[in-house]
Amino acid sequence: MPNALDIPARPSRRASGAVVLALASVLLASPAQAQRDAASVSTADGVEARQAGQPKPFAALSSSALAIRDSLVRMARAQVGRRYVLGGTSPERGFDCSGLVRYVMNSIRLELPRTAARQASAGTSVGRDTSQLRPGDLLAFGKDRSGVSHVGIYVGNGRYVHASSVAGRVIESDIDRPKSPLVRRWRDTRRVIAADADTTSQR
Repeated sequence: MPNALDIPARPSRRASGAVVLALASVLLASPAQAQRDAASVSTADGVEARQAGQPKPFAALSSSALAIRDSLVRMARAQVGRRYVLGGTSPERGFDCSGLVRYVMNSIRLELPRTAARQASAGTSVGRDTSQLRPGDLLAFGKDRSGVSHVGIYVGNGRYVHASSVAGRVIESDIDRPKSPLVRRWRDTRRVIAADADTTSQR
């Protein structure tokens, strides 16, 4: 597990032009659209990256998607141990489940709704197929899809990070052994970062 001291508590509000370009092409985009956008990307000397001897732009964007997912996992795990506070949205004041998700996603300038129920409608549904999960996916729990009461961030290897009211802090749990009574049942997975060609992500 990464050392929380190596990761800033607050996400940077500055992003390089390259990261902004990657986010604009990857976040909430369909694979087909990402490929069309990537096809227009040129190298610095004006030579199309698709020419012979040059890597395809789409491959570069896929690497960017992986880097984004890895950053989200590091940011989520850096919050493990922070106290649980109902309505909390920051490391200093603590987190509730949706506040944690929103804070982590803000680290890549991805704005999500504030509540668990509304976050459970963000992005696209991936269902509950564990073989399809990718780090950075949102896991929604509750009595039914209309009654989502808890959310967490999938970090790979069947585990997710979430703010637990029972534990009183942010914890990392196995997806098949939820710790909180708020977690009635895993109902859905929401993908807020496009999968594109991301076939090498940790599962």
